[in-house]
Amino acid sequence: MAEEVRREAALKFTVNMDDQKAREIINDVIGNLYPELGLADSLELGHKAFNDMRQLGALQPLLDNPSVTEIMINGKDNIFIEQKGRVFRSNVYFETEDELRKVINDIVSRVNRNVTEAEPIVDARLADGSRVNVVIPPISLVGPVVTIRKFPEKPMDLEDLIRFGSITPQVADFLVDLVKAKYNIFISGGTGSGKTSFLNALSAKIPHHERIITIEDSAELQLKTIDNLVSLETRNANVEGKGAVPMQALIKSSLRMRPDRIVVGEVRGAEALDMLQAMNTGHDGSLSTGHANSTKDMLSRLETMVLQAASLPLEAIRQQIGSALDIIIHLSRLRDFSRRTVEICEVLGCKNGEIELNPLFRFVETGEENGKVMGGLVRTENPMRKTEKLQMAGLPVRI
Repeated sequence: MAEEVRREAALKFTVNMDDQKAREIINDVIGNLYPELGLADSLELGHKAFNDMRQLGALQPLLDNPSVTEIMINGKDNIFIEQKGRVFRSNVYFETEDELRKVINDIVSRVNRNVTEAEPIVDARLADGSRVNVVIPPISLVGPVVTIRKFPEKPMDLEDLIRFGSITPQVADFLVDLVKAKYNIFISGGTGSGKTSFLNALSAKIPHHERIITIEDSAELQLKTIDNLVSLETRNANVEGKGAVPMQALIKSSLRMRPDRIVVGEVRGAEALDMLQAMNTGHDGSLSTGHANSTKDMLSRLETMVLQAASLPLEAIRQQIGSALDIIIHLSRLRDFSRRTVEICEVLGCKNGEIELNPLFRFVETGEENGKVMGGLVRTENPMRKTEKLQMAGLPVRI
């Protein structure tokens, strides 16, 4: 039934037709083909046909649901969703694998990318900034796999993080001062711990008159408070293996674009060296994120990433990291699925061949109530030692 509606309606569609006109044509087609249908059934059929033809088919209801934060498609009829930190099987499905393939092609084509058997893995994004990863056969043995990390229409800010219990008002004020004073800040955490949301919240506190360059694999950041903003995105190689533009190239290019700061969405490999060098060569106030299980693990991962780019002595790498980074903020998902800030550390530099950390705040658990972990960030007894940038910015040391 839906296929016949789509076929008949497509014959009447025109180039650049708006959605309202498309809905009218679909409803007319349904009225002509199935005059016996009741109002509720006609509306449901029209909505499905519109989603299939103008939006993302069976996925659209999940994308329109603000409570769904992640969509995981393991083949045409095996779809899971995340709501409030928990994963559930959805009753949504694609009738055929061809329908799913069409949706995948629609998604990747909108960002000028392709997914084929020769290039079966691709990262993309939706119009609202949601992140998409696609893996198709022969790499995937269960059919096309699509993972969509949704982002809210309104970017999360520090007030939201306070409301959700990730940070305290004292910590928020402290972080705002660090951003204004141009401390180089690195946000670490595991998958789904909220790194991109936290980066968005911090970036919103950058003075609006500064020139900011953002560099990402797939554009996700929503810096709506910056007027002088340049957003750069990597590009995969074409089917001939040419035309790739990796993050390393973008970071190097950004340094010639007169940035006040650079914001690197996430470092995963050799581009870490270029990011650290940028932080060490006059681009104070830069921010980035990375995957790790702890603050110390993040430092070890950065060392490994730099080694991918250059065969440098380990001590030289640690010197580079120690002088580039000022603050590391580590996030985690707790057992109740809440996302919390669990540690904020100063990076003091390299001493006796080791990177020296000075923990300023740590998460302290105080118990559990109705399945929810209670507790929050607590100030350590360690005095803040890298106060020069705050003093130069005329800002007080609040902690």
